[in-house]
Amino acid sequence: MAASMAKFLQKLGGGLGLVTRRYQSNNGVSNLWKLGKLNHVAIAVPDLEKAASMYRDVLGATVSETVPLPDHGVYTIFIELGNTKLELLHPLGDDSPIQGFLDKKPEGGMHHICIEVDNIEEAVKTVKENNIRPLGKKPRIGAHGKPVMFLHPKDCGGVLIELEEQ
Repeated sequence: MAASMAKFLQKLGGGLGLVTRRYQSNNGVSNLWKLGKLNHVAIAVPDLEKAASMYRDVLGATVSETVPLPDHGVYTIFIELGNTKLELLHPLGDDSPIQGFLDKKPEGGMHHICIEVDNIEEAVKTVKENNIRPLGKKPRIGAHGKPVMFLHPKDCGGVLIELEEQ
């Protein structure tokens, strides 16, 4: 799995380091966009308040307020970790994709990773050209108020990847 993830990230632009716009990277990939840092790791949880309490009250993390995102069918809470974040996800309604995840895995677990890009449209174009299927026809506004696109886990080494424009 690590090898397929590394190969996928190379297709995206040379791994988690930055790729210079309009220039060849050291792996020969030429992009009109940059692949940036890991923004967050999302975790589906069956009990949002219990999970938030563990991070806040036991581990001492800074925990955001609960925010409903009806367009995505989720409630979210962000946990600040200094160099990145965790995103706690809980279903907002029975037709939520997170409800489907929890139906299969009632205890919850890692749902996706989010990687920053500087140009979501060009990033989506590149992944499509490399036979990586986006989940949706066009980017939508995500939890940070910025355009996002999810990539099919079957094309990404078994990992659901969210690209978020910065």
